[in-house]
Amino acid sequence: MIISHSPTETFECGRHLAEKLGAGSVIALMGDLGAGKTCLVKGIARGLGIAKEVTSPTFTLIHEYRGGRLPLYHVDLYRLDTVAAAISIGIEEYLPGEGVTVIEWAEKIESLLPPGTMRLRLTQVADTTRRIEVV
Repeated sequence: MIISHSPTETFECGRHLAEKLGAGSVIALMGDLGAGKTCLVKGIARGLGIAKEVTSPTFTLIHEYRGGRLPLYHVDLYRLDTVAAAISIGIEEYLPGEGVTVIEWAEKIESLLPPGTMRLRLTQVADTTRRIEVV
């Protein structure tokens, strides 16, 4: 478990995590709105060497980022309610993909997650403090 005391620390946690990731890595992020999931993904992108600004794909559902040592596929399932809806957007193409796939609200597709998926729960403990734990 990691306690992050600021968005900067959450970003740095993601950056350090990226150093350990390889092609085909899938990271499932769980946590309430405002728990820091997108901030962690921004750090992962930077750790992969991606310079482009990472934004939440809430409305487009999947953003692809290239230009780093591996592609990053950032998936946000907040607006989806069923596994069938996730399949209809092509989620299985990214599980695992040729790069790193990070899925926000991944608990919605638990049955689709491949073996070896890293599951992280982010919890807001105070205004800027987050708990990040492997589950």
